[in-house]
Amino acid sequence: MTKYGLRTRVSVLTIAPTLIVGLLLSAFFTSTRYQDLEQQLTVTGSAIIEPLAIASEVGLKNDSRENVRRLIGFAHRQHSQFVRSIAVFDRRNELFVTSNYHRDLAMLSVDSGQPIPTQLQISQQQDTLILRAPILEIGRFTPGLNVERPLGYIAMELDLSSVRLKQYQEMITALVMVALGGILSCFFAYRLIADVTHPIGNMVTLVDRIRRGHLDVRIEGELLGELDTLKNGINAMAISLSEYHLEMQQSIDQATCDLRETLEQLEIQNVELDIAKKNAQEAARVKSEFLANMSHELRTPLNGVIGFTRQMLKTELSSSQRDYLLTIEKSANNLLTIINDILDFSKLEAGKLLLENIPFDVQDMLDEVMRLLAPMAHEKGLELTLRTDARIPTGAVGDPLRIQQVLINLIGNAAKFTERGNIDVSVDLKQLHDETVELQLMVKDTGIGISERQQAQLFQAFRQADASISRRYGGTGLGLVITQKLVQQMGGDIGFTSRLHQGSSFWFTLQLTQTDLPVSQPLDIEPLVGRDIVIVEPNARTREILRKRLTQVGLNVDTASGTNVLTDRHYHFALLCFDAGSMPDLDAMQQAVQVCEQQAQSVVVCLPTTELEASEHLLKAGVSACIAKPIPQRKLLEALIGSPDATPLPLPKPSASQKAPYTVMTVDDNPANLKLITALLAERVEKVITAEDGVKAVALAHQQAFDIILMDIQMPEMDGVTASQEIRKAGFNQQTPIIAVTAHAMPGERERLLEAGMDDYLTKPIEEAMLETTLARWLHLDDAASQAQSVPSPSPSASQDQSARHLDWQRALHQAAGKTDLAKEMLAMLLASFESVNEAVEQALAGELETDPLWHAIHKLHGSCAYSGVPQLKSLCHELETQLKAGADIATIKPELLELQDEIAHIEQLAPQYLDASQND
Repeated sequence: MTKYGLRTRVSVLTIAPTLIVGLLLSAFFTSTRYQDLEQQLTVTGSAIIEPLAIASEVGLKNDSRENVRRLIGFAHRQHSQFVRSIAVFDRRNELFVTSNYHRDLAMLSVDSGQPIPTQLQISQQQDTLILRAPILEIGRFTPGLNVERPLGYIAMELDLSSVRLKQYQEMITALVMVALGGILSCFFAYRLIADVTHPIGNMVTLVDRIRRGHLDVRIEGELLGELDTLKNGINAMAISLSEYHLEMQQSIDQATCDLRETLEQLEIQNVELDIAKKNAQEAARVKSEFLANMSHELRTPLNGVIGFTRQMLKTELSSSQRDYLLTIEKSANNLLTIINDILDFSKLEAGKLLLENIPFDVQDMLDEVMRLLAPMAHEKGLELTLRTDARIPTGAVGDPLRIQQVLINLIGNAAKFTERGNIDVSVDLKQLHDETVELQLMVKDTGIGISERQQAQLFQAFRQADASISRRYGGTGLGLVITQKLVQQMGGDIGFTSRLHQGSSFWFTLQLTQTDLPVSQPLDIEPLVGRDIVIVEPNARTREILRKRLTQVGLNVDTASGTNVLTDRHYHFALLCFDAGSMPDLDAMQQAVQVCEQQAQSVVVCLPTTELEASEHLLKAGVSACIAKPIPQRKLLEALIGSPDATPLPLPKPSASQKAPYTVMTVDDNPANLKLITALLAERVEKVITAEDGVKAVALAHQQAFDIILMDIQMPEMDGVTASQEIRKAGFNQQTPIIAVTAHAMPGERERLLEAGMDDYLTKPIEEAMLETTLARWLHLDDAASQAQSVPSPSPSASQDQSARHLDWQRALHQAAGKTDLAKEMLAMLLASFESVNEAVEQALAGELETDPLWHAIHKLHGSCAYSGVPQLKSLCHELETQLKAGADIATIKPELLELQDEIAHIEQLAPQYLDASQND
């Protein structure tokens, strides 16, 4: 907003009113005078034409033109200053006589077809005023009749020029008066400014000087009225400020002295704080080293204990020996769980716990958790149930291991603090928007509950609801803290409700991404649709969950709480379930089976995990299958369909003929660990070379080439990183994958080792599954094993070895779990996606597509490649996806895009023969 000064405001407020009033008054009087002049001319013309009209009646009636001409001519000469012409017209609207020649008589006459005026008419055309008055014939009076008939009319043209001149003179006079008024206003405004604004301006300048510190200045001279009072006030203010300034300066001097002393004290404190900071940093470093060493020192012996225990369990053992070994393995796993909890807590506190994003089957992930925790619940006689919302998509992208870790913590706590009743797990779809899936998982128990005082300590590290010396329940107190931080890191929230002695309900939310990629082998349930089944389950909640689950499949479901309430109806299937809290003896179980067999063609028995020994007797008694509770959905459907996979079978040990033709070197300074990993590798590859330290490993690497090297990190004389760098210098093993094997599981260790040149990372204790995965990733161990035992490929082409680089049908079959139809379907889906990918690549090469849409297209193709046996295409997609994610432009990756198009063309050329061959099979 514009700010105007005092001078401007005084000028405007002084001059503007005078000018406005003058302009309004002059406009009003000028307008009035203007109208009066025109009205006066009209009145004068009327006074002239009306007598002429009366006087012309006799001449017009007697057709005496001369008399009428003299009459109007005399009137014209008498008023010639404003009369231009006078004309008389007869009743036929024809000119009778005129006072002078008029070049435009049509302007004076009435328009053709218009009647003769019967009264005075006035019209104006530019600077001319036309008046027309009728010439009436006065008839003789007759009784009751008075008739006036127009004989014609007289028209007179008046000149307005003289009137216009007088009007302009009046306007000029008004403007002159307004101008004189404005000049007088300016004069008075100037005087006002000189008497008021100049002193005020001086005061403003002086106040500004005072503001800048010149406190000795004063306003001099005499001023008018209130200005003089203002002057005295400003001078008094300057005097006061001068006195205050002096006092303030004294205070500042005193404060400066005090501050100097304070700064000296602060400097001493800063030195002390710096020393304390260094001590804290040293303590943190010692803590990190302690955790790292503790992790290494504990995991190293645990690796041997757990590994050799599992190896022993593969041998022939007595029942007591197997029980002892299982106890050892369970204790070692419990100790490993405590170590993992401490390390996870350390990673979460440091913000360095990384989450994976991989596709997984939601239902299979949940069933796996329930299978792991079922023995804990069943040993206490608890019923463990799982209810899953049918609207949840099958496939999702996220970190299934961390989700399982959260569920294991919550369900484990529920089982620990519950003595009887149920542990109910429910999974509901909270929101499904585009590709984002939001789930809410709840674990509800009937345990001891948590008091309000204890609830405040629940999510604190190393704190438990019962922390007394006599507490019944063990644990580190880290489970819920880790659970809370994991859920928050996965973008969710966690909470609980609990009442003492009435149980607890823990819930958490997750945000996952929906995926269309196949995450599990599809199951054909068409044979079950419309079939009849009866569920015999004593637990009401489990019975209702099974009823809803099987109804959604398409079965006609009846339920019963026991065999004693079964009706006489006949069913295709009977699902006989036994409750962990009220298990009958074997004879009673067999009797219940016999009752069900009388009413159903096929009987499937569901047992608690603590009673699986009875499954052998029940299978001999004729039941179709025995399934462990809680019942996995896939195994239940397979059992009803009649799949041989309904009962789990032990995995066969790899035979010598199945070993992959690879040479592997493993390096470890711990004899137990070296012996264990050698035994594990010997079951999978043909040749294993061992080295006890880094120096020997380097020497062996300079003598021969290896297919892969498993390198321990912490070793005497030469550590694993240094040894790997030396091995890279050797000509034999410059490209050999080197896998770091370490018990050091602290945050950032994986990243540090990968940056140091390692190709992959394994933690101790070594899990066989992780070892299998790592070997398969770098050596394609699964392909090598399958090639060692498989028959030749059905493809008729002689160049299969060369084409396998583009399309490996054996790998596709393996990835499809040996299902030829599924492998064919996956390959067909991959071929169908090529068109959109080719279109995106062409648009990108032409400069019509940004990098983000191209990345999405290649990312989707990369996911499809993982299930179709196309290693070269998968590698290209991974390379392109990595470069695009790093910010590479189209020009940089143009060679790879062209190579991608060539690879797609190769696969399109090779695919038909494999699809045809698979169909012939």
